[in-house]
Amino acid sequence: MEEETGFYVGSDFHPCYEINNVSKTLRRTSSTICTSLYVFLGLLSVITILGNLLVIISIIYFKQLHTPSNYLIVSLAVTDLLVGVVVFPLSVSFSLSYCLHYRSLFCKIRDSFDVILSTTSIFNLSCISVDRYYAVCQPLMYRTKINNSVVLAMIVMSWGVSVVIAIGFVIAELNQEKCQVNCFFDLVLEKILAPVFSFYLPVIIMLYIYLRIFLVAQKQACSIESTRKSGESASKTERKATKTLAIVMGVFLMCWFPFFLCFSFQLLGGVSVPVYETLNWLTLSNSMLNPFIYAFFYSWFRSAFRAIVSGKIFQGDLTRTKLH
Repeated sequence: MEEETGFYVGSDFHPCYEINNVSKTLRRTSSTICTSLYVFLGLLSVITILGNLLVIISIIYFKQLHTPSNYLIVSLAVTDLLVGVVVFPLSVSFSLSYCLHYRSLFCKIRDSFDVILSTTSIFNLSCISVDRYYAVCQPLMYRTKINNSVVLAMIVMSWGVSVVIAIGFVIAELNQEKCQVNCFFDLVLEKILAPVFSFYLPVIIMLYIYLRIFLVAQKQACSIESTRKSGESASKTERKATKTLAIVMGVFLMCWFPFFLCFSFQLLGGVSVPVYETLNWLTLSNSMLNPFIYAFFYSWFRSAFRAIVSGKIFQGDLTRTKLH
């Protein structure tokens, strides 16, 4: 059958549900595949929570990591942590397949958290790209342009705008339920304007900024031989930090772009629910991947993680320990 949402729904559209073809009602099943899926998603949730807790605790505990750049990373980690704590469990209990049939209060809550946290993630990454731009392209102005007050304003803006977008998204959805027929403005707001302002526009801006950073970094690499060894070390550090954060954004795009592309294609025709559901879980998995990226590329994060996991931070005051 073809739903008004633009999704094509088949009789075997989800391993944990089945549809009664006569009454068109949905009921849960307890198949082996369904149980395995829930165990796998539960494991992803636990890994996401523990990984991002390590990032947050590391930056808060160790004085060496108290920098404006890392405060932005804390904001991103808090976003990812909430995905593991809230969105994963809600999405398991009230999946997309379930919510296509029953638009319950919990489905709306799940959608709201999805929009808020995904938009906050992309805005945090946008702020991080700005931070990297000043660190690499205008290093002499970095400390004046990027300080704790500016970073706090960036974080508040990222969360505040995300909440506003989520409220607009939910209002548009509620209005569509009421008006039934003439919902053109609400449809445009939900299907076009929301993804443009919460994803496509910020991504274009970030790609432009990282392109500028790449070009400047190339020029610095060409002139590095004429600098002192300390300057070379500092330049390498900045380039490595920029490369790492660019990888964070690249992984974000690989996880999120297919979902938003599929979301946009709803306007052109039916989208298979299994495809959309899979892409939705791919987006959530991004929150699990970021801590591993930090641990792999940043030696000081690896040192901090080892100190926390081994329990050394409980054996004495290591807050001023030099991380390598």
